[in-house]
Amino acid sequence: MKRNALLGAVVLLAVTSASEAAADGGPGPLGVTAVAAATAQSARVGALFTAADADAGKLAGEHFCTASVVRSPHHDLVVTAAHCLSGTGELVFAPGYRDGKAPYGIWRVERVFLPDGWAQGQDEDSDVAFAVLDGRGGAGVEDVVGGNRFATRTATGATAVTVTGYPDSLEVPVRCTNRPTAHNSTQQRIDCPDLTGGTSGSPWVNGDGEVVGVLGGHEQGGATADISYSVVLGSEAAELYRDAASDP
Repeated sequence: MKRNALLGAVVLLAVTSASEAAADGGPGPLGVTAVAAATAQSARVGALFTAADADAGKLAGEHFCTASVVRSPHHDLVVTAAHCLSGTGELVFAPGYRDGKAPYGIWRVERVFLPDGWAQGQDEDSDVAFAVLDGRGGAGVEDVVGGNRFATRTATGATAVTVTGYPDSLEVPVRCTNRPTAHNSTQQRIDCPDLTGGTSGSPWVNGDGEVVGVLGGHEQGGATADISYSVVLGSEAAELYRDAASDP
């Protein structure tokens, strides 16, 4: 799992508002990590907590991974890294989480979908997972914040992508845009500074609003804060999405 870097957190808080806006917009300077502005797009990304912490009102400082809403027929699906969902205990998702507040509500994880490669042997090439969330008054989380399309079999590095996630040392999301490169045939990497512990599960979103990667995979996302990885989303991820999206 991603390693913490307190110095990096301090640097992030010192970024200029101009850099922040450029990084949040996507096409701005590549390879710059900054606090993500609160936008409709960033609201689709949220932090994962244990249900016990949420029930006790302990949100600040307790999030441990990132997830994001993807489009699905039942409007109730988030994608994250498999290593974020393979533990025990009930979990909740807080989209758009900032400074101890969950402006779009707290959504309970009802069911988890892990690929066989991860469930049977924690294969780093299978480090992607989905969670079905509970509904609220007949509405799903996608009805509230929208969702990005989950896209598989895309060419690594065809376009720049924006990674948005929650370092566990911060109470706001950060965002970085860069062009991924191939690490090998099953893993892709991106050079973005200060993507520390807690950013596992962060979506890699291209300019068409498609999730084409999920921070995880090799070394559970990277042994250093400046290089991050994702599984190359192929047939296994596509089948897993179909199973999760068709869950009644």
